[in-house]
Amino acid sequence: MAYLFDTPEQRQHMLSAIGAGSVDELFQQIPQQLQLGRELALPDAVSELQLEQDLQRRLGVVGGGGLCFLGGGVYDHFIPAVVDELTSRGEFYTAYTPYQAEASQGTLQAFYEYQTLISQLSGMEVSNASLYEGGTAVSEAVFMAMRVNGRHGRVVVAGSLHPEYRQVLRTYFSRLGTEIVEVPATDGVVSVAACRAALTAETTALVFQQPNFFGCLEDVGGLTAAAHAAGALAILAFDPISPGLLKRPGDYGVDIAVAEGQPLGTPLQYGGPLLGIFTCRGEYVRKMPGRLIGRTVDRNGRECFVLNLQAREQHIRRDKATSNICTNQGLLALRATVFLSVTGPRGLRQMAELSHRKARYAVERLTSLPGVSLKFGQPFFREFVLETPLRATELLEALAARGFNAGPALSRFGGSLGADLERCFLVALTEKRTRAEIDGLVQAVAEVLAG
Repeated sequence: MAYLFDTPEQRQHMLSAIGAGSVDELFQQIPQQLQLGRELALPDAVSELQLEQDLQRRLGVVGGGGLCFLGGGVYDHFIPAVVDELTSRGEFYTAYTPYQAEASQGTLQAFYEYQTLISQLSGMEVSNASLYEGGTAVSEAVFMAMRVNGRHGRVVVAGSLHPEYRQVLRTYFSRLGTEIVEVPATDGVVSVAACRAALTAETTALVFQQPNFFGCLEDVGGLTAAAHAAGALAILAFDPISPGLLKRPGDYGVDIAVAEGQPLGTPLQYGGPLLGIFTCRGEYVRKMPGRLIGRTVDRNGRECFVLNLQAREQHIRRDKATSNICTNQGLLALRATVFLSVTGPRGLRQMAELSHRKARYAVERLTSLPGVSLKFGQPFFREFVLETPLRATELLEALAARGFNAGPALSRFGGSLGADLERCFLVALTEKRTRAEIDGLVQAVAEVLAG
């Protein structure tokens, strides 16, 4: 950091060295009328987010070309300044991921801390040192399930899973002969009974999302139990902010939990780069893809960190490689590590609660407009689907012209989400959005509909 405050002990030591008993005594030579005194008329303390928002208002700054209400897997959460400060240091700021012989102890320890924090966040026993992004992590989880239970014939996927994750999964398995069965979502969620009916003796895994792509909350416990009853693994794609308010994946008893880690300290930047979170039960650790950092002691008994369990295609055990992932998102994993360290459990809970409360307020205000309704009658976390009288693409374009970015339109994903969604789009709220900004969005929607 550029500046650190000294401690009372350090100040007293300096005063003693120069023969002064106190700071007041040190400045006695300054005429009284020129001294400001000790009591300054300062405003009450505020959070870093509030301070930043106040400065932006004073400067008339609206970042990114408009206010962000965008959802669909990438979100505009607040990032403390310390994240940029620490991750921009030269020791870390590189796109290259070092191999064991080159990796410094500091780099390895940072990844080890990342694994520890992600395990605590997810409630799972083991985390790797990250993958590319959330969609790839879902596919890698299915491959791992096949290695665990030896089933290769069938994968059952919830139709409420992110459509781009499903597309990545179909691409990976397009030439492998594995049947991918998608269970359609009804009123924003999948039926446990329908998923149970789709599971067979050849099914390797049931894949679902919490909160799902529509922002709705699934019956994770019921889906997990259905998968286990059929001998399949339960794979959950979760929102890394949601454990601040909802149960952690491990609390449901899922076997593998993956996530898109962008909300943990990575800004919105033209679609990437992103961060793939991958966790699982401890018994499956040798089947896990990617890199894993371990802590041990050297021959002199000193604690050290090593890159271990990396059975990948370019190593001597290439015939037993668990993945073709050749690297990890080291810089973004470091950002997540700093973000989680400074946010802590209490901060994460505040983020989750504020996001949820603001989403509830936005729904109440938006659905009070004529012709605007909530598409699905399900509980949600911080994201929801609105339906309006206009085509979603037309409405979103008009909102963007007024400085409000919402969406995406569900029609963008074709028929993968179901029919009759031409007038539907996503709206997401984070702790960054203020009541005035939400009211501004409501007013903009009203103007577009009236126009």
